[in-house]
Order: sequence, then structure tokens, then C-alpha cells
Amino acid sequence: MEEESMEEEGGGGGGCEAMMDDQNHNNWGAGGYGRHLLGSAAAPLGDRLLHGATAEPPAGPELPAMPEANGVLRGCEPGKGGAGAIAAAININASTSKFLMNVITIEDYKSTYWPKLDSAIDQLLTQSPGDYIPISYEQIYSCVYKCVCQQHSEQMYSDLIKKITNHLERVSKELQASPPDLYIERFNIALGQYMGALQSIVPLFIYMNKFYIETKLNRDLKDDLIKLFTEHVAEKHIYNLMPLLLEAQSTPFQITPSTMANIVKGLYTLRPEWVQMAPALFSKFIPNILPPAVESELQEYAAQDQKLQRELMQNGFARGDQSRKRAGEELTYNGSSACASSRGYR
Repeated sequence: MEEESMEEEGGGGGGCEAMMDDQNHNNWGAGGYGRHLLGSAAAPLGDRLLHGATAEPPAGPELPAMPEANGVLRGCEPGKGGAGAIAAAININASTSKFLMNVITIEDYKSTYWPKLDSAIDQLLTQSPGDYIPISYEQIYSCVYKCVCQQHSEQMYSDLIKKITNHLERVSKELQASPPDLYIERFNIALGQYMGALQSIVPLFIYMNKFYIETKLNRDLKDDLIKLFTEHVAEKHIYNLMPLLLEAQSTPFQITPSTMANIVKGLYTLRPEWVQMAPALFSKFIPNILPPAVESELQEYAAQDQKLQRELMQNGFARGDQSRKRAGEELTYNGSSACASSRGYR
């Protein structure tokens, strides 16, 4: 036991130990090279008892402690350090090779990684709401992450913008060829399809957004992609679309209320200043567009409501249960009674 403790104590030093595994460490400590390096502390207890405490250790080669340029200690050269030094050098070279094998070159990005992203973006941009897309979100997310880590963010962002721009230009040309009776509905489909695609595209490129767009460009990916639709589709069609919307508004149920609401809210999201083109239309779907109501205009508001009720009745919409009212009785508004009623609730 005493001999083993002495050997363990003597084997604690040495510049090559950090570069060897456990097996190499045992082989090195048991060999003569460890004794040359560590001196009398590494000699077995029996040898020291026979030769005395002052016995000089056998002469060994002098080992320089300075490292070489390649990071391997000069004392661990194959001709001097034995199998342990060779194993250390192999381990370092293997680690370096493994790192180099994981490098993604620009050729790898163009031939392997971007084609996967390109195909996924195509499917996301052309899907219909509720459709199942047979793509692996984990795989696409991993591709983006690896490309960002390998410093391909700028190229990937440029490719993404170019890809979506080309898609929106095709959408714009298809809308231009649409007849007036289908124009509003097709614009609504294009707008809804694109906004739905952004809900998947933006999260997939979250690493690029965080580590390139936000930090280097001081922008946000979602804002950039919404701006693309504004510039390449909405701006080119707003002056054709708005007269059709106003005409549809004057003719109840020419288009469904949900379609009108989606388009008006979408246009407001793209560019709020478009409200000035049709304030009354936008005010029906966007709150606080018009100035606050004033008492002097209450009669005008009442007339508008009566007109709307007549239009609804002409289109077959009943006013509900009329059992307590006389047939044909119109709903009237009395300003004084309304004010009295409101006072009663205070």
C-alpha cells in the first residue's frame, strides 16, 4: 500500500499528462520515461531502500518544456515519449479534423442547405388555410441554425428576400389579369395566404432574425416581409381595389362581410395612412378612425341607422321577434326619450 501511494504521488506531475487518456496515463507512469521525468519520487520504495535516500536516479535524456507551434509538447515526440505521446497527437488531429468536417462552405450552402429552404418556402407561400404541408419543421429550423452559425446569414437573408419578391410579383400579375367581379375575392385570398405563410416563415428563421437582422440591420424580419407585400402587391392594386370596395359597400352583400373585413383590416395593417382614401369604409371595421360623435349629429346618425335597417329588410333579413309590435311598425328614434332612459340608468 505504501509503495502504491508513493507511485501515485510521484505520478502527479508532467507536462504531457493533460494530453493523454487514462490508459495512456497508466502506461506512461509505469514506464521508465516517467521515472526520468519525475526523478526519485517515481522510483519504487524497494529501490530507494537498497540504494539509499540520497541515491541519484539513472541519467535520462533532458526534456525541453517548450511547446511546438502545432500545440504538441516537444517532449511528447514519437521518438521520445512512446505510445502516449503518439496517442495525444492523434487525438488532437482527430478533433481538428472533426471540426473541419463540420464546416459549411458557400458551395455546401448553395447546393445542399438553401435548396431545402427554398422548397419549404414554396410550399408555405402556396398553401391554402388548413392544408397539411409534408415538410419537417425541425429539419428546416436546423438548416437555418447551422447556416447562421457558419456565417451565411447575409446570403440566406438575401436569398429569402429574392425568393419572396419573385413570388409576390407573380401574385401581382395574376391579380391584374382578374376580372372585376373576382378581383376583390382574389385579392383577399392572396392577402390571407401570404399573412398565413408569414406565421410559419418568421419562426423558422428566428435565428437569422435575432443574430443578423435585428443586430446588424436594426430591423425585424416580419416587418420586412410585410413591407414586401405592400410594395409589390398592395401599392400596385390599391387604386383599382378601393373603388370596387366602395361600390361593394354601397351594394349590401355584394361580397361577404368577412371578406370586406379581412381586406379593410389588412390594408390598415399594411399602411395606416390609406384610411384617408375612404374614412367611412375603414371606420366600419377599425375603431377610433372617425372623430368622436357630437350631439348635434345625433339625428344624422339615426337616419343612417334607419337606412341600414331598410336595406337589411329589403335583402330578406327580418328584425327578429315582432310579436309585441304591430305589423309594419318601423323602429323610431326619439332623442328626448333616449336621453331620459339613459338618465334612468345612472
